[in-house]
Amino acid sequence: MNSNASDTYRVVAGTARAELRVKGSRFIAEVFPVETEAEAAAAIVTVRRREHAATHHCTAYRLGVQGEVFRYHDDGEPSGTAGLPILRQIEARQLTNTLVVVTRYFGGTRLGRGGLIRAYGEAAARALDQAPVAERVVTVRFRLRFAYSDTAPVMRLIERTGARIGETRYDTETELLVEVPRSKAPAFAEAFVEVLAGRGQCTPQEVWPRTT
Repeated sequence: MNSNASDTYRVVAGTARAELRVKGSRFIAEVFPVETEAEAAAAIVTVRRREHAATHHCTAYRLGVQGEVFRYHDDGEPSGTAGLPILRQIEARQLTNTLVVVTRYFGGTRLGRGGLIRAYGEAAARALDQAPVAERVVTVRFRLRFAYSDTAPVMRLIERTGARIGETRYDTETELLVEVPRSKAPAFAEAFVEVLAGRGQCTPQEVWPRTT
């Protein structure tokens, strides 16, 4: 199905890991798919416990359809040298619902601000480039009710607009739960009324992300 660009967003679909060594320091970058801040916090705690001997655990994540929720943390590194470069790598790939943790084992040589920014950014980039990516479609759910005799025009409308049927129920009338790409939702509702000449019901339910 082809979707309007405003209907889609990109997420990581699995974990990934990469390592980088710079002047003795070891940077371990890990990518996690997360849906909530609580999930991100839990993943960070897991890494901290597993890599408890590390010097720093620097993090960044973006959440939400538009990446509207984001956080980053330098974990003791100079301000702006770790968490923000990690976040920039997530943003550069237009990813959301994505967490990156970069664990550093200090190697004895100071890298300076520029060196830290490059190291954390490169470690994050390497891991992100290995992570599987999925595209999600933002849809609006409609509950449709109509007479059985109106099935044919409704099914043609569903096919024409790229909607997907989620549930079907037959009783004295037909009831469908369908998902329509968000950009096509207003036109779908208008077309439903038009093709049935005002018969039937088309009730919006909620906005829903769907993985393609």
